Amino acid sequence: MDCYNEMFEGDRVRDPYARLRDWVDTMPADFRQMKQAEAEDLFRRIGITFAVYGENADPDRLIPFDMMPRVFEPAEWRKLERGIKQRARALNAFLRDVYGRGEILRAGRIPARLVYRNDAYEKAVVGVVPPRGVYSHIIGIDLVRTAQDEFFVLEDNCRTPSGVSYMLENREIMMRMFPQLFRHNRIEPVDQYPDLLRRTLESVAPPKCNDRPTCVILTPGHFNSAYYEHSFLANLMGVELVEGADLFVDGEFVFMRTTQGPKRVDVIYRRIDDLFLDPLCFRPDSMLGVPGLMDVYRSGGVSICSAPGAGVADDKAIYTFVPEMIRFYLGEEPLLQNVQTWTLWKDDDYRHVMANLPDLVVKEVHGSGGYGMLVGPKASKQEIEDFRKKIEANPGNYIAQPTLSLSTCPTFVEEGIAPRHVDLRPFCLCGDRIELVPGGLTRVALREGSLVVNSSQGGGVKDTWVLSE
Repeated sequence: MDCYNEMFEGDRVRDPYARLRDWVDTMPADFRQMKQAEAEDLFRRIGITFAVYGENADPDRLIPFDMMPRVFEPAEWRKLERGIKQRARALNAFLRDVYGRGEILRAGRIPARLVYRNDAYEKAVVGVVPPRGVYSHIIGIDLVRTAQDEFFVLEDNCRTPSGVSYMLENREIMMRMFPQLFRHNRIEPVDQYPDLLRRTLESVAPPKCNDRPTCVILTPGHFNSAYYEHSFLANLMGVELVEGADLFVDGEFVFMRTTQGPKRVDVIYRRIDDLFLDPLCFRPDSMLGVPGLMDVYRSGGVSICSAPGAGVADDKAIYTFVPEMIRFYLGEEPLLQNVQTWTLWKDDDYRHVMANLPDLVVKEVHGSGGYGMLVGPKASKQEIEDFRKKIEANPGNYIAQPTLSLSTCPTFVEEGIAPRHVDLRPFCLCGDRIELVPGGLTRVALREGSLVVNSSQGGGVKDTWVLSE
């Protein structure tokens, strides 16, 4: 399968990478190994780890970092930025609609059962309109590239997308280790993200907030796989990192316990799932949430970002209808296309997928992190047959997509540099305006030939450059 190489066209170096060619060619192998070890030491000292659940060993591990940056030209980024913002507007319009009148469902554009019977659809917030009508405040759009001008959306992440700390730390470490690269290349900064995030959260303060909003980040605690990111963002934003036990409800408001006494909280950037937010509304056994939180939220006493129920917009079965959302709500054609997707609750799609399993990628509708999926071309016959039985037992739980020829970026390996498959997750902020920093998290499949970029499945990360005009 021929793949688009983002650095080379035959023997010619593409323009965005022209200034990196000499840097790569003149770097001695021992110097590269020394710098790689320095990067790993920095990650370890800073404490940038992630957890892989289900392993017997220590779950905290370093994420592999590749020193070869991924580079976009200004025109390429402008195209992506327009498409991402368009998609964010449509996703929030969809959420406002399905928790209100459901016009897109009445019009027959999306089957109502896919929404109302969806586990992520929260009946507890039907009719509740959050400030500025924004439900999903931080949206991570996963993109793949297949050609010079071809980008596709692989999936949307509307609940609590993670990875932005890697975007920021990748840049910090590259600037520390190779300052000359940033002197010789005009690269758009990303370090304004924490300020933009705080401004976004403050812009959606609840109606009952009469002063500068007090924002907090609600974390499940240090055992969570993304805890480093929670504490990292809280520090950079200058807000408190809290757990459920640090908050309590009194009357119409939420308060935070402090050494100076209770302090009212206006905006909660939650990094826990809906089910654990409030034991009086969702799971009664939750020790992570705040009893009574949802009553305060519904009465306009606190904002929760992203809003409870936002997850119905990023369900993989709903994903197939995002282009239709753009046409229905915005009256526009999609600027970024979906990957062709077969939904197995449709009889024709089911028959096609079952006849072509060895050639397709099949995913659980609610799966994430690279788990619960089959990559047909890389799977054994036994793995395919085992997965076939899972599909037969519950076809509606799966979607299938073609095995895309993902673009490759040059990546440092033992022998020098070699192409490895990549994707991109930009982070879009939605409040009183829609913004995103020029860049994102590039994930790289470090195993030769692998298409799975998830860190939990052996993937690594790169710094992502957007060149200035």
